[in-house]
Amino acid sequence: MEVRAEVRSSLMFFVEATVIVAVVLRFFHTAHCSTDLSDVQALQVLYSSLNSPSQLSGWNSSGGDPCGDSWTGVTCLGSSVVSLNLSGLGLNGTMGYLLNNLASLTTLDLSNNSMNDRIPYQLPPKLTSLNLARNNLTGGLPYSISAMSQLGYLNLSGNKLSQNIGDLFTNHPLLATLDASFNNFTGDLPPSFSSLTNLSALQLQDNQFSGSLNVLVGLPLTNLNVADNNFSGWIPNTLLSIPNFIYQGNSFFNGPAPPPPPYTAPPPGRPHPYHGQPVLPKSTVAPNASQTRGNHLKAGAIVGIIIGSLFLVVLLLLVLAFATRKGSIKGIDDQPSTADFHINHHHVNAVMQEQGPKSTAVVSDVKSIVSENGAADSLHEKTSSMRRIKSQVTATSYTVAALQTATNNFSQENLVGEGSLGRVYRATFSNGKVMAVKKIDSVAAASLQEEDAFLEAISNLSRLRHPNIASLVGYCAEHGQRLLVHDFIGNGNLHDMLHFDHERRKSLMWNARVRIALGTARALEYLHEVCLPPVVHRNLKSANILLDDELTPHLSDCGFAVLSPNAERQVSSAQIFGYSAPEFSLSGIYTVKTDVYSFGVAMLELLTGRKPLDSSRVRTEQSLVRWATPQLHDIDALAGMVDPSLDGMYPAKSLSRLADIIALCVQPEPEFRPPMSEVVQALVRLMQRASAVKL
Repeated sequence: MEVRAEVRSSLMFFVEATVIVAVVLRFFHTAHCSTDLSDVQALQVLYSSLNSPSQLSGWNSSGGDPCGDSWTGVTCLGSSVVSLNLSGLGLNGTMGYLLNNLASLTTLDLSNNSMNDRIPYQLPPKLTSLNLARNNLTGGLPYSISAMSQLGYLNLSGNKLSQNIGDLFTNHPLLATLDASFNNFTGDLPPSFSSLTNLSALQLQDNQFSGSLNVLVGLPLTNLNVADNNFSGWIPNTLLSIPNFIYQGNSFFNGPAPPPPPYTAPPPGRPHPYHGQPVLPKSTVAPNASQTRGNHLKAGAIVGIIIGSLFLVVLLLLVLAFATRKGSIKGIDDQPSTADFHINHHHVNAVMQEQGPKSTAVVSDVKSIVSENGAADSLHEKTSSMRRIKSQVTATSYTVAALQTATNNFSQENLVGEGSLGRVYRATFSNGKVMAVKKIDSVAAASLQEEDAFLEAISNLSRLRHPNIASLVGYCAEHGQRLLVHDFIGNGNLHDMLHFDHERRKSLMWNARVRIALGTARALEYLHEVCLPPVVHRNLKSANILLDDELTPHLSDCGFAVLSPNAERQVSSAQIFGYSAPEFSLSGIYTVKTDVYSFGVAMLELLTGRKPLDSSRVRTEQSLVRWATPQLHDIDALAGMVDPSLDGMYPAKSLSRLADIIALCVQPEPEFRPPMSEVVQALVRLMQRASAVKL
């Protein structure tokens, strides 16, 4: 008996010791091998978005330790995921919405799979290598690429990406390889390509790019392929010296580009020695007679310029002396009057126009002469400011005559709508391109007569680039006219589709409505949380949600409030038609939180098919928010609120989740409304679930 008791005691001790060792080992594993929680969450969302593929060994959608358990394709440094290589694994689905949580990730390779949908709006910020080649990705490039300053390799080839590539590359000094080939990109090459001072390989073949290649001049390229696009014009001479340059299948002029004229200034921001002229090697051969004559001629021309400039200075001194004497006769204490200064101002402009390049020196001399009065300083500063602003405007400048021709003199048959700033016209140009032209009305234009203020606003607006924003591509500031030019979105707006076109309204199936909600939310997220400083829309309504042929939303009038008089306290159409938040009536000031409220109202409109304010209904149902809010958390009541044109074709769970999102957005207290990034994440999850049900 004693022996048995002793054996039993030994066994118990062994079991207890084994349990203690296991607990200690588990603790040690957890303490030293566990992965950062944010990385775990990002990979879990990615796994679910990829439809939980079996080929990802060790992966789990609700737990696990990617670093400690050696998940397929995951490489860690300490507790941080630094590399993710899932190339060629036959994966489908999407990339999810939390990749930006991978804060230490430097390499992301998802190439050679079958992933679809758009590239996630927010990507890991510290990537040095991003490879998404040969998938089924659609849409445009996300703005978050512009913040990846450490990116050295970017491969997007072999997808279905479209739209303009975007001016996203001003902050990429390390980018050496960029491959965007075999997609559907359109438009000109972005100006920021000229900032890629380390770029050696650029592959753009088999797209629909247009315009010239001038922006590539001066880059250290050794491989350049632009074949099978719509490029035109001359091929710059310097590009022809690139060792591997392929350019067939375009509309280039025959032969190399002609040499630039003498004294051609270098392109803005491009540091070339000797004013853009190539640096010639030193020669030991003595100059011939013709070269000597040329040098004498150049010297004579310089002497002529100096004498002419001195003559103009004397002439201007006489004019200024006369103006000063005239002012003293009028008893203005020898100070030039406003009228006198305008005379001098116009005279200087006339001299500048007549003398061409020589006038710069003259104006400089005049500035030093008249600086005691301060007037010429002001003129010089204003001129410099105007040049600076114009150099920053990326939108195309149109003449009034060109826009009149394209709109048939702004005829009634080309009128497509009317916004907060004025009427919008369809414009068809001689090359067949169709655009939308917004003619700013006289009331708004009165506050925009200062051309520098207007151009500064245009400069800011033209930088708003997002797949779900109707981008500003052109403007006109001529003869007192102020006009804006946009891409034409040909399927109308959400307001008209919901309330005036019952047949097209039936095409708004449940999944299409969720996509519209998500796209609009992404546009607002970009304005509020990516743009610096944040852009407040101030006039978000269903009429400003334009739809293309695929029912993709494009938010219009973004940032246009800066063009309106008293923009901070304006009474907008959003307030009149029921989109404005309660706090606006107290403060008269819009914030990002009032935009969130307006978004919630527009989504409530999308859900119910009702107008935000409708005086034709009974009094208790005239205000959509007041009528709907108490019912958004009542499942039975919610089913009765849904747009009847859906005919009951929607997933009940998706309906409930969308109602929850809307309820958060239309809360009366602005501090309780969520930021748009949270709304986007919630809608992405909703979209993923809704996509599983084909509606």
